[in-house]
Amino acid sequence: MFDTAHTLIDTAKRIVIIQAENPDGDSLGSSLALEEILGDLGKDVSMYCPVDTPKYLRYLRGWDRVENVFDAQADLAIIVDTSADVLLGKVLDTPGVRSFLESHPVLVLDHHATESTLSFDHTMVSAQVVATGELIYNLASSADWTINAQAAENMMAAMMSDSLGLTTPNVTAATFLVASKLTELGASNAAIEERRREFMKKSPEILAYKGKLIERVEYLLDGKLALVHVPFDEIEAYSDQYNPGALIGDELRLVEGVEVSCVIKTYPDGRLTARLRSSVPVSETIAGYFGGGGHAYAAGFRVYEDYDTIVRELVDATSKAFDAEKADS
Repeated sequence: MFDTAHTLIDTAKRIVIIQAENPDGDSLGSSLALEEILGDLGKDVSMYCPVDTPKYLRYLRGWDRVENVFDAQADLAIIVDTSADVLLGKVLDTPGVRSFLESHPVLVLDHHATESTLSFDHTMVSAQVVATGELIYNLASSADWTINAQAAENMMAAMMSDSLGLTTPNVTAATFLVASKLTELGASNAAIEERRREFMKKSPEILAYKGKLIERVEYLLDGKLALVHVPFDEIEAYSDQYNPGALIGDELRLVEGVEVSCVIKTYPDGRLTARLRSSVPVSETIAGYFGGGGHAYAAGFRVYEDYDTIVRELVDATSKAFDAEKADS
C-alpha cells in the first residue's frame, strides 16, 4: 500500500507539504507531523497553506512555520487531507503552483476518500482511518521511520480533531491502538486538550456574533438540514478572530433532528464556499453534487452561482444523499 509513497519520499531531498484553503486540526496536525518525521530523515521540508492559520488552531505547536509562500524549488509535493481540486482553489490559483504540480511528483495523503478529483497526475494513498494523522502514523510505522514525541503529539491532535475526541462513528479498535502507540511515544492528549481549550476562548465580540449566527439558522428538509449564511462583510470582520463555520458548528450538530449542517460563505466575486458536517455518512455525497469533496462526515464545495439557487440545489442534493444512504444501509 505504501511502497510508492516510500519511494517518492526516499528519493526526494526537498519537500513541500500543502494544505487546502480550509485548514483544520487534521490538516495542520498532519503537516506538522510530516515536517517532524521527514526532517528527522534528513529532508528539507517546508509547509504551505494559501491562508493564515486560524487562531483557534494555534494550540498546535509549530503552526507559525506554515508559510504563505510556495517553495517552487522542492522536488516533491505532499498534499494532506484533501484530494479535490475545488478545495485547493487558492493553491491552484497561486502563480506557478499548478505548473509545478503538473511537472513534479505529487503524493496525496487523505482518508476516507473514495475518488480523487485532482486534475494533475499524483500518487494517492488513502485508507479507511479516522484522520489523515492516523494514515501518516501507519505510513511512518510501515517504513520504520522515527516518530519523535512532537510528531506523536501532532498526529494525536489530528486524530482527536477529526474524530471529536474519538467519538465519531468511524472510530475503530485500530484507532484506539494508534492513540495508545502515540501516547507511548510521548503524546499527551490531556496537554493537547488543555491548550486547545485555552485557544478556543472567545472575545465578547465573537460571543455576540455567535449569537447572531444562531439566530439566523434555517432548518430545511423537516429539520434535518441546518443552514447558516455568512456574507462577505462578516467574513472580513470576524474571520481573523474565529472561522464562522467552526464557531457555530458544534451548536448545529447538537440541535435535535439535525443530521446535516451547512455554513455557506459568499464573496464579492460571486464565489460561494460551503462547509458540510453530518451525523450520518452523507457529507461527501452532497459535496460531490457540486464538484466538491471531502469525507463521509465532513466535506465542502465551492461554486459560482446565485445563493438562492444553491440553497434549492443543496436541499435537493441532501435529500438524494439521504435516500442513497438509506438504500445502502
